[in-house]
Amino acid sequence: MHSSARFLIEFGAIILALGLLGRFAARFQFSPIPLYLLAGLAFGEGGLLPLGTSEEFVAIGAEIGVILLLLMLGLEYTASDLVSNLKTQYTAGLVDAALNALPGAAMALLLGWGPVAAVVLAGVTWISSSGVIAKVLGDLGRLGNRETPVILSVLVLEDLSMAVYLPIITALLAGTGLAAGSLTLAVALGAAALVLLVAVRYGRHISRFVSSDDPEKLLLVVLGLTLLVAGLAQQLQVSAAVGAFLVGIALSGEAAEGAHNLLSPLRDLFAAVFFVFFGLHTDPASIPPVLLPALALAVVTAGTKIATGYWAARRAGISAKGRWRAGGTLVARGEFSIVIAGLAVTSGIEPSLGPLATAYVLILVIVGPLTARYTEPLATLLTGRRRKPAAASDTADSGLESVAEEPHEVGQ
Repeated sequence: MHSSARFLIEFGAIILALGLLGRFAARFQFSPIPLYLLAGLAFGEGGLLPLGTSEEFVAIGAEIGVILLLLMLGLEYTASDLVSNLKTQYTAGLVDAALNALPGAAMALLLGWGPVAAVVLAGVTWISSSGVIAKVLGDLGRLGNRETPVILSVLVLEDLSMAVYLPIITALLAGTGLAAGSLTLAVALGAAALVLLVAVRYGRHISRFVSSDDPEKLLLVVLGLTLLVAGLAQQLQVSAAVGAFLVGIALSGEAAEGAHNLLSPLRDLFAAVFFVFFGLHTDPASIPPVLLPALALAVVTAGTKIATGYWAARRAGISAKGRWRAGGTLVARGEFSIVIAGLAVTSGIEPSLGPLATAYVLILVIVGPLTARYTEPLATLLTGRRRKPAAASDTADSGLESVAEEPHEVGQ
């Protein structure tokens, strides 16, 4: 069969399958992300219908999907919102790193993999998936919730931390000297600071430059600018996701509103492709041997992420329901964890690290959308059973809290 015809058939079958899975998920009112991942397993290595000619295009589409997810998140907030939240939530970033990196490091040491593998697995368990969480927040209608800025602050702090972590881990895996590793780290930090400075100080000028009454021109300029900044950020060892998020932060007013309306369908398409691509590179046969340690690690770090989100939201003055929602939303791991594990696999430090990381991420990327949806109602149910009947004053206070919170939250 002609290669172009085969490509169209393969890619068309993927998109059609995703559309049908999305309908199924919508009918039963849950996130379609787990179904997209399972579809990737079916189409990928060792699956029922392995892909051929369309795999490279799917890989590029997956990168664009993550970039668009973070761009759309950035469009929801202004530069002043970002700076304010980073200033107030930096301690949450430290708590997040301590609670979620240590279990991964401990597991690697218990398995006898050595200190370098421990640093790698610590990164795998530390970083939540910005792409998955962005999709979940949109699916559940929570972009306007009071706890969402807290969630985004934790995610941005994690992504910015990658500008420090990735050069360090790359130097450790390559065995390079202190001077070379320090230079790479300095370049990465400088690039991250520059992108943030431009977004905060010159956002109005960027919005004026981008703004257009013609939807076609607005779409092309915004999409082109986002891909350009994301590519430059990645070239300088900063996350492409961070670059895209900061472009969204820099845009405001009519430019941001118009870009949001135009890019929403593209985001949904390429985000679905991203989740399929994640599953494509997971061989189902590699999962069973490492399933038990991966499952144990997933249970522990799901709990630590929920604790992180709960603590950060409580510190920000969010009500109990919002705290549980924040914690449950942060559980998913994804793209960064796979990137970190991939670096280790390429260096050959520990053959079992790659399959364990893949199984771990696959578990939490499926469980994550479920914890985002059900942690709060489950916690409310359990605490409600334990709590004695409230006094009249407590009931009144609870009602006031509910009324105060309601105008800020949507999609309940």
